[in-house]
Amino acid sequence: MLPIAFHPLFKHPLPEGHRFPMLKYELLPQQLVLEGIAEKNDFFVPEIPDIELVLAVHEKEYVSNLLALNVDPRAARKIGFPLSEALVERELRIANGTIIGSQKALQTGVAFNIAGGTHHAFYDRGEAFCLLNDQAIAAQFLLNQKLASKILIIDLDVHQGKGTAALFQNNPNVFTFSVHGKTNYPFKKETSDLDVALTDGASDNEYLKIINEMIPKLIHQEKPDFIFYLSGVDILATDKLGKLGCTIDGCKKRDEIVFSNCKKFQIPLQCSMGGGYSPEIKTIIEAHTNTYRMAREVFY
Repeated sequence: MLPIAFHPLFKHPLPEGHRFPMLKYELLPQQLVLEGIAEKNDFFVPEIPDIELVLAVHEKEYVSNLLALNVDPRAARKIGFPLSEALVERELRIANGTIIGSQKALQTGVAFNIAGGTHHAFYDRGEAFCLLNDQAIAAQFLLNQKLASKILIIDLDVHQGKGTAALFQNNPNVFTFSVHGKTNYPFKKETSDLDVALTDGASDNEYLKIINEMIPKLIHQEKPDFIFYLSGVDILATDKLGKLGCTIDGCKKRDEIVFSNCKKFQIPLQCSMGGGYSPEIKTIIEAHTNTYRMAREVFY
């Protein structure tokens, strides 16, 4: 079975009007168990991490203000969710789920966080539903613990991971690769090590051609010994917040390309789910479940 990180805090930290985006975190584990992709004991509940692991990436004053719920109101509005103790705890557990998942991946080849992909969080601030950058925190953990020496972050969410790009802009041990919508948020992009900005309505063929060419090329060029993958399903044509034109099948093929290259080159992989905002929850669940189906097919 697949090693998977999951925690139940998504059920309650938000007011009623904000809960629809969170439904997938409740429904996806149920679907994985229903299909036999995972069993209940494949899931684990991350504890709150040692705060020093968070401070390896984020500013101490910012983290202290988050913990004290003392974020400037204008900065808090950029986060998009009402700030609460439960929300901050959720983000801390997300980060630790990705840290633990990265350690599991070193043993098993692949591990997942049902949540995660909080790639808009910067050193000193949160934005766009992201308070703490889970994959950046986990990447820095691996480097500091000398569990990895060169990391490739593959961000295939429809939105550029500007927080991740900024955090590692001057770090030669982390290569950031982002394929995203050119006119999608963020409207002012940061600079990843490699950015590919696609025009509105970009099709499966265009998208997959880039992925198929660039991922093996980057593996040969950068020689990573660990990969983080942000597998957002907001690249779908149905997505309310995305502007690309990919299909469910194209999204699944994208995952296959990433997983197959990691398997071929024997590079451990941690995968966080990222965004997905199609109007029908069944579309979101199907696309995310495909990621797990494909991982089981490739790795097991």
